[in-house]
Amino acid sequence: MTPEAITAVFHLYDVPLWLVTASHAGRRGGLIATSAVRASIVAELPRMLIAIARRHHTWGLIEGSGRFALHLLPGSALEAVWHFGLQSGHQVEKFADLPALNTPDGNPRHPGCAAWLDCRVEERLEIGDRSIYLAQVTGGEVCGEAPVLGVADLLRAASPAQRATLDRLYALDAASDAAAIRAWRQAQGLA
Repeated sequence: MTPEAITAVFHLYDVPLWLVTASHAGRRGGLIATSAVRASIVAELPRMLIAIARRHHTWGLIEGSGRFALHLLPGSALEAVWHFGLQSGHQVEKFADLPALNTPDGNPRHPGCAAWLDCRVEERLEIGDRSIYLAQVTGGEVCGEAPVLGVADLLRAASPAQRATLDRLYALDAASDAAAIRAWRQAQGLA
């Protein structure tokens, strides 16, 4: 299978964009993730599974606190994606101009979300470029009935300049991730 064929398979479905937020030791952060999925069908034992790159500011907050919130964004929330997805929390306080809202578990809550979930880490797995977190869902709320924003929606709505920025950042992330995956596989004896 060629990389083009694999990419074609991945483009057969649209992945929802998730805003992941966390706080620890007085610091707050958030990032846009596409790797968040439900990990349980048991209604009384809900779980989520997310993968977060270790280089992100929000990763350190999750590591420190053992918790995070997931937010689904409505289709109209493109500005939230640009705000949380195109700048680093290492340099910018992403919540500085937003209302100081928190979930019951103390995670930052985005005021314009369609829904949110509070999550507490139950298990973590290191896979080289990312940490995978299995998390218990401890609470949540549906805040609106609008369709949620997906990757295809974002790409269709992006201006040429925004698309160029997304493509540039994606290529940088892919290069960094590839090196981390190769090093991890070598350390595991898989290379």
